[in-house]
Amino acid sequence: MKKIILLVVLISTTISCEDFEGWNIDDKHPSEVSGKFLFTSAQKSLTVRMQSTSVNNNIFKMFAQHWTETTYTDEANYDLVGRDIGGGFWSDLFRNVLADLNKAKNIITEDTSLDDATKANQLAVADLLQVYTWHVLVDTYGDLPYTETLQGLDNLTPMYDDDEAIYTDLFARIETALTQLANGGDSFGGADLIYHGDVAKWILFANSLKLKMAIRISDVNSGMANTKANEAIAGGVITSAGDNFAFPFESTPPNTNPLWVSLVQSGRHDFVIANTLVDIMVSLNDPRTSVYFDDNKTPFIGGVYGANNTFSEYTQIGKLFHTENFEGMLLSSSEVHFLMAEAAARGFIADAPKNHYDMAVEQNIMYWGLSQADATAYLTQPNIAFDAGNWKKSIGTQKWLSMYARGFEAWSTWRLLDYPNTMNKPAVSELPIPRRYIYPLSEANVNEANYKAASDAMGGDKLESRVFWDKTGQGN
Repeated sequence: MKKIILLVVLISTTISCEDFEGWNIDDKHPSEVSGKFLFTSAQKSLTVRMQSTSVNNNIFKMFAQHWTETTYTDEANYDLVGRDIGGGFWSDLFRNVLADLNKAKNIITEDTSLDDATKANQLAVADLLQVYTWHVLVDTYGDLPYTETLQGLDNLTPMYDDDEAIYTDLFARIETALTQLANGGDSFGGADLIYHGDVAKWILFANSLKLKMAIRISDVNSGMANTKANEAIAGGVITSAGDNFAFPFESTPPNTNPLWVSLVQSGRHDFVIANTLVDIMVSLNDPRTSVYFDDNKTPFIGGVYGANNTFSEYTQIGKLFHTENFEGMLLSSSEVHFLMAEAAARGFIADAPKNHYDMAVEQNIMYWGLSQADATAYLTQPNIAFDAGNWKKSIGTQKWLSMYARGFEAWSTWRLLDYPNTMNKPAVSELPIPRRYIYPLSEANVNEANYKAASDAMGGDKLESRVFWDKTGQGN
C-alpha cells in the first residue's frame, strides 16, 4: 500500500494539471485512481526514459557514439557499475511503466461503466504499450523476469524467462490486441496523449511494432521473421509522418522534453557531439549536420569519444534539442520504411528495397525540417545510393544516422546490422561497445538463484554477452 501511495504522489507531482483537466485524484485513496490517469502517466514515463540522457540510467546515445562526455567520462567508457545504470533503467520501466499499466488494466477490467468495445480497446492499447516496453527490456538485458514478475509481495524472487521465449509471447500479445481493436470504437480519448484514442492509429502502431520485432529476429528465426513481417505489412504500418508514435512534450515544466532538462535547465555542459558521428556525417556531406550539430565550431570538430573534452572546444548539440517541447519519438515512419527495406533485402517481401530505403532517408531528412531538394541531392551521391550488394551497410549506416536522439534504436541497429563499422573504442577504457546492459546490482543479492541461472544461460552477466537476436556482430 505504501508503494502505491508513493507512486500516486510521484505521478501527481510530475504531470501538469493541464494534461488532466477535470481529473481530481485523491492521492490518499489510490484505489480510486483512474485507469486513464495511469495510462497517461505510463506514456509519459516511457517516453521520458527513452529520450533521457541521464547518466544514471540511459546512456544509449553514448553506446551509439552519437554523443560523448566532457568532464565526467565514466559512462562514455562503459562503466555501468558506478551508478548502477542497469538498475536505474530496469526499475524505472518496471515500476513506472509496466506496473502502472498493470494497475490500469485491473481498474479497467473492473470498471462497469465502460461498454464492452471501449473496455476491450483500452485493454488492448494498454497491453501494446506494455509490449513495447517489454521489447525494450529484452533488447537491453536479454533474459528477464517475465511470467512471474509484477506480482508484488506475492513473489519477490521471480524466475527469469528466456529472452527468445518472451519475444514469442509478445508476438502473441500483439496479435490478441489487434483482434480486440478490429471492432472499432473508442479507447482512451484525450487521456491518450499520443494518438488521442484513435484506434486506427493504434492498429498501425501494433503492426509497426510487430514488423520491428520481426526484423530483430531475422538472423535467428528467419521463418518466423518472414511470417510476422508479412502479417504486419498486410495489416497496415506507419508509412507517413502524420502517424508517428511520438509523445508531445510541453513548453513549461514539468512536462518538458528531458533533453531540455539535461542540456538547458540543469545549467550543465556535460555532452558534445562524438567524433564518431562528426567524421561519418562530414564524409557523407550529410545535410542533417545543420540540425544535429550546433555551429559553434567551423569546421565541425567532434569530441574524442571517451576522452575528457572541453565543452567550448568541440561541436555542441544542435539548438533543436535544447527546445522544451521537442517531441519524444518512439516509432516513426522513417524507421518503418527502413524496416521494410530490410524485409525486402532479406527476401521477405517482393518490394524493391531501394524504394523503401530512399523513402526512409527522405522522410527522415524532411522530418528534421530540411527540404525535398536536400534529400534528393543527398540520395544521388554514389556513397549514399542504395547498394544492393552490401545492403547491410546502406541500411545500417543510414538508419544509425536517422535515429539521432534515439540512442537505443541507433545502438540496436548497430548490433543487428554491424554498421557503421568505423566505431571508436573509448579513449580511456578502450572497451568494445557493449552488447547489453548488465543486470541491476541488487539482483545478485535479492534474487540470487534466479539471477545466477539467467546469467549462466547468457554466458555471464557481462557487457559483451548478447541478447538472443544479436548473432552476427563482429564487435569493434
